[in-house]
Amino acid sequence: MIQSTLLRAADYPRMPWKNGGGSTEEITRDAGTGLEGFGWRLSIADIGESGGFSSFAGYQRIITVLQGAGMQLTVDGEEVRPLLPLEPFAFSGASQVNCSLLDGPIRDFNLIYAPQRFRARLQWLSGHQGFFTQAGTVLVFSVDAQLQVSLASHQQHALGLHDCLQVEGGRGLLSVQTRGRCCVIELTTV
Repeated sequence: MIQSTLLRAADYPRMPWKNGGGSTEEITRDAGTGLEGFGWRLSIADIGESGGFSSFAGYQRIITVLQGAGMQLTVDGEEVRPLLPLEPFAFSGASQVNCSLLDGPIRDFNLIYAPQRFRARLQWLSGHQGFFTQAGTVLVFSVDAQLQVSLASHQQHALGLHDCLQVEGGRGLLSVQTRGRCCVIELTTV
């Protein structure tokens, strides 16, 4: 049985960063509390100044700039391409990561997951898109003020800016239609 839950941005709890350098709005996670015990976690972070990232050994991370000019990351001593809005970048949670803001504060979107427990696929979509998935968990995160999501079960959902639709329990091929700009994350148990 497919279960869908609409998570509203206004309700996301705020929690401190692991390294104490800022705060994060937690969108959703599979299990655990605080910064421990999860297999995957989705969040939004506000970065007001250049500095180091928290370490999450045993996890993989995918980060995307949501608002602001962007940032330049140095990962394990290597400078990577500048991260501009809606351009995802993946790296090991165990890496030493420093960020330099390109032009003022930013907000970023983070998926952290344990690759020994989950496979993750993340993609940014715009316009009217349709896809099929067999993932056990599907997350649709809106970057539009009005995003429309339709599921094969004929469920219709209207999402606002930074709202997230969490769909669980897929046991077959699920059809998903989106209209607007969004990030789709598919999580499958290994």
